[in-house]
Amino acid sequence: MEKLIMIKYGELTTKKANRKIFINMLENNIKKILKNIDYQISKDRVRMYITCDNKNLNIIVSKLQKIFGIHSIVVAHKVNTNIDEIKTKCLEICNKESKTFKVNTKRADKSFEIHSMDFNNIIGGYILKNTNLKVDVHNPDFMINIEIRKEGTFIYTNELKGIGGYPVGIQGKGLLMLSGGIDSPVAGYLSLKRGVDLECLYFESPPHTSVEAKNKVLKLASIINEYSGNIKVNIVPFTEIQEAIYKNCPDSYIITIMRRMMYRIAEKICLKNKLKVIINGESIGQVASQTLTSIGVINSVTNMPIIRPVACMDKLEIIEIANKIGTYETSILPYEDCCTIFLPKHPVINPDLDKAIRYENSFDYEILIDKCIDNIEVISNYETNEFDSYL
Repeated sequence: MEKLIMIKYGELTTKKANRKIFINMLENNIKKILKNIDYQISKDRVRMYITCDNKNLNIIVSKLQKIFGIHSIVVAHKVNTNIDEIKTKCLEICNKESKTFKVNTKRADKSFEIHSMDFNNIIGGYILKNTNLKVDVHNPDFMINIEIRKEGTFIYTNELKGIGGYPVGIQGKGLLMLSGGIDSPVAGYLSLKRGVDLECLYFESPPHTSVEAKNKVLKLASIINEYSGNIKVNIVPFTEIQEAIYKNCPDSYIITIMRRMMYRIAEKICLKNKLKVIINGESIGQVASQTLTSIGVINSVTNMPIIRPVACMDKLEIIEIANKIGTYETSILPYEDCCTIFLPKHPVINPDLDKAIRYENSFDYEILIDKCIDNIEVISNYETNEFDSYL
């Protein structure tokens, strides 16, 4: 008799000809997240199985709960498809301290001649005879689940919900504009859920922004990296561009032109690193640069597709997700990024495109952008707690 982890795919089962590609990507992602842990993995079109030592079982289950593409996870007992073995194991795993139970059989292997409902009665009757438990089909204290498959019979009582979605990377890779705020980490998480792998982009402006602000962003990247396993952060030295904007452009247009420069840089990094989309945490109307007019003026500098996963969410919805994924407490640390350092008192809400172009042409921004690209710092291979002591 063998105890193992069984993974159910969920949304992946809606795929037909491409299902194998999705399952293989999920397997690769699991291997990435479970590196340095001893285990064995096998799979078919509807299930994936992981066997390991008992000491690693809870660790693996915990990590699997952060891997996209998994509908649910169960720790199951595998037995031969033999009625006596199944009876023995079901009786063994019964919660004798409870009062009621229910048996639920799924007969995926139709060569097993006893129908599911009939088998429920056989196992239920055996448990009734050998315990003080009673059957409750509507609200049982615990459920005994039996899956009869060609590779054996799997018996379990608890099923943990996964986070669903598609395996990270199945849609290619995008560039997340990661600030130190609440919204952009959530946007990254939601993009990962739809199968988009990530690189991150952070703009720093020393000495105007602090080392703590940089480490805060790296901490946020490390948290969302738990859902991916291979996120790197491109840190752009933005000081010269920001100072040139502040010196040459009207105060009300500083944020508009700054964001246009950021999008130009993001596009160049995407083309250089073969990334398919730009992703950000813009939420419609939340700040001056996120009105529909502002978004249009800022967006016009790039032909790259741009994904805004939180665009139609209100702040409370975004905060709820941030709390769920563990980024909120880091996001609210009081270290300002370059967008807030130079925030004007009265930023333009409905910028004019012709004016924005005229203002930014007052200095040679192309040379400054190329200098930014040439001096990017890339950070990867970090751990979640690596930056805690610096915050």
